[in-house]
Amino acid sequence: TNYSVKIKKGDSIYMMSDGFASQFGGEKGKKFKTRHLKNLILSNEKYSISEQHKILGETLDEWMADQEQVDDILIIGRRF
Repeated sequence: TNYSVKIKKGDSIYMMSDGFASQFGGEKGKKFKTRHLKNLILSNEKYSISEQHKILGETLDEWMADQEQVDDILIIGRRF
């Protein structure tokens, strides 16, 4: 299926694998979940892409703590 999206100056687009959302961690060793990742991205969208990268990395490290990474993790963000 092909989709068309109108992008305006200042808009941001993110593409990602399921790896971040599937990562186990936290106090109960549960998955991070897509909803939590979406909220994280939306709450930090006002920052530069490089600052968002730092925040995502720090959040993932904190979430994983001593858990092993279970999947590849890819997030691509671009601001127009």
